[in-house]
Amino acid sequence: MADKSKKPAVRKSNYYKVENEKLMRIRRTCPKCGPGVFLAVHKDRVSCGKCGYTEFIKKK
Repeated sequence: MADKSKKPAVRKSNYYKVENEKLMRIRRTCPKCGPGVFLAVHKDRVSCGKCGYTEFIKKK
């Protein structure tokens, strides 16, 4: 049985934020798939999990 004494965790969205009553996207969207499909951020690249699109981050 589930422990009902614990409160459910509130998750913070890593995809959207609200500014001046407007919804802003934080992460980039995939240029191939379009809006609604976000790019995953890795150490050396950003990639789409749906179509496999990848951009490598240039080292300075």
